[in-house]
Amino acid sequence: MIIWIASYPKSGNTWLRALISTYFFSKDGNYNQNLLKNIDQFPTSTYFEEYHHDKNIPGDTCKYWIKAQDKINSDSKVRFFKTHNIFGKINNFDFTNSQNSLGCVYVVRDPRNVITSLKNHYQLDDKQAFDWITQEKKFIYNVLEFEKDGFSDFQVISSWSTNYKSWKVQKKIPIKMIKYEDLLNSTYATFSDVLRFIYKITRNQKNLDKEKIKKTLRTTTFDQLKKNEEEYGFYEAIPRREDRQKKIPFFNLGPKNDWKKILDEKIRKKIELVFEKDLNELNY
Repeated sequence: MIIWIASYPKSGNTWLRALISTYFFSKDGNYNQNLLKNIDQFPTSTYFEEYHHDKNIPGDTCKYWIKAQDKINSDSKVRFFKTHNIFGKINNFDFTNSQNSLGCVYVVRDPRNVITSLKNHYQLDDKQAFDWITQEKKFIYNVLEFEKDGFSDFQVISSWSTNYKSWKVQKKIPIKMIKYEDLLNSTYATFSDVLRFIYKITRNQKNLDKEKIKKTLRTTTFDQLKKNEEEYGFYEAIPRREDRQKKIPFFNLGPKNDWKKILDEKIRKKIELVFEKDLNELNY
């Protein structure tokens, strides 16, 4: 059965995966980026190789989402998967169902900070980034239309608002919603809540390993992740468009990504107007 680690792009998904994979898959709570490979992304092309679909048609794999998950779950093991896909139907095909999913941890982030991360990661200007984050029919395919060296198959991400609400309002699987800002400011408490949720849905009767949590947190700070990328690279970083021999730093600003200091005033006002209800609901 699958436990989803879901989010809108550039909302803290990788950091949460680093925390979860280090806690569950390391012996001593020491992070290394190979641990992240225990939490694969879905969908990716790997899971559709045996199915007949047209690779030139974005979304043609939608009809195999459930079949691919059925196969993943054929051994009845619990697995974590990352996704940016919305929860629901695409072309009348469900993204997932209660037969394949144990639950979801969803991390939501202030869109005024998401947009600045999107600009850096996907090399967008203000208008492109605003159009991206507000577009209801937005999808990514091989890490955007700009890239062929991607880590994902077709994913419908929709707008920032629709993405998080699609997971929040669904009633098919248990969900734990957390805010990136809470994970940043109250890391121990927020991550412990995430672990309790995972223990609950997996019926794990063990107590939380508090010492391993502390070690996990010490080795997965933003500075540690950034240092690790500088020394060893990061396999999910994508090449620069103007020089494909160089990659865009995946761990860029982290806590220094503060919209109050770096976001253009006009874009800020537009985001606050479009997402006013959501910002109030989330106390942003």
